[in-house]
Amino acid sequence: MAENPDNLRLVHSILAKWERGNFAWVEWAHPLIEYDIADEPGSEVGWGVAAMGRKWRDFLTAWDDYHVAADEYRELDGERVLVGLTARGRGKASGVDIGATGGRRSASVFHLRRGKVTRLVSYFDRNRAFDDVGIGAACHAGDGQRPAV
Repeated sequence: MAENPDNLRLVHSILAKWERGNFAWVEWAHPLIEYDIADEPGSEVGWGVAAMGRKWRDFLTAWDDYHVAADEYRELDGERVLVGLTARGRGKASGVDIGATGGRRSASVFHLRRGKVTRLVSYFDRNRAFDDVGIGAACHAGDGQRPAV
C-alpha cells in the first residue's frame, strides 16, 4: 500500500471541522468534486462544490443537532482514505433520535489527488462501505441501516 501522510492529514482536518458541526468549509474539495451517497435510493451523483453543498444542505435540514465523530481512519492506498463515522441527531419529521441507540455507524471514502478531494462517497451503511472498498465484513461491524429522518 502506497501511503500518503498528506492525504491522511487533510482528511483528519476535514473531520475535525465536521465534528465541530462545520460542514460549510469546502477548501479541501476539488472544484469539480464528484459527490455520491452510495446507498441512498434514488440519489444521483453530484459534480462540483455547489452540487455537493446542496446535497449536504438538503440532508442537514432534515435533522436537529446532527453531528458526526470519526471512529477510525484507514488509508486504503495512496489516493483513498476510508473514515468510519458515528452520527447522532434527531430527525425533524420523525423525531427519531439516532443518538439514543449509540449513533448511526456510517462511513465516507475520500479520493484524493494533489492535495484535494476529487471524489467523496458517503455511506449510511458502514458494512457496504467496507465491502465496496474490498475490506470485507470480517474486519468491521455496523448496523446496515439508513438513518430515519
